[in-house]
Amino acid sequence: MGAIVRISTNAPWEPIAGYSRAVKAGDWVVVSGTTATGAQGGLIGAGQMYVQAKQAIANLAAALGRLGLDLRHVVRTRIFVTDITRFDAVARAHREAFGEARPASTMVQVSRLIHPDMLVEIEADAYAGAVEAAAPPARITVPEPVPKPLAAPPRPEPPKPQRVEAPKAAPSPPPQRAAVKPPLKARPAPRATGKTPPRKPPKRR
Repeated sequence: MGAIVRISTNAPWEPIAGYSRAVKAGDWVVVSGTTATGAQGGLIGAGQMYVQAKQAIANLAAALGRLGLDLRHVVRTRIFVTDITRFDAVARAHREAFGEARPASTMVQVSRLIHPDMLVEIEADAYAGAVEAAAPPARITVPEPVPKPLAAPPRPEPPKPQRVEAPKAAPSPPPQRAAVKPPLKARPAPRATGKTPPRKPPKRR
């Protein structure tokens, strides 16, 4: 195995964090996470995902060029983005740069990069051995039927409120009527006949 070779660029964070832009060890070259910095160290393409991705890959190619390699030697890229919904812009820049020499690749979303205006960071692994002509991509046939896209799981229905019935009160007995006595009938007064009632004889002693 040959000596380990390290190269640096004018990126301001390399001396601060103490890392190299690329390191070659034998036939393997690893390139650190690279952003869209320009020749003077400033950011290119603020707010533009495609422009930043394209510049980051150009910086990767420049680092590999200093070691006698190019993008055809790249076997893997790792892409970090701050907004995965703009995947198509990064994918376009990656596809245009590598053409048919497609490396293995991973893209993940991160909360932020070293600077808030940076949207993309890309690192790469390369192999310094012989490079064969890129073969056309294999044709993959998807069996029928094509699976449907995964749908979001259904939201559980909220429990229905249960109807709580108040206990029925026992029926109250009907009010009892007080017994009402019929009014006393007055006796009719004796009729006057004009006759003197007979006197009773005195009792003998």
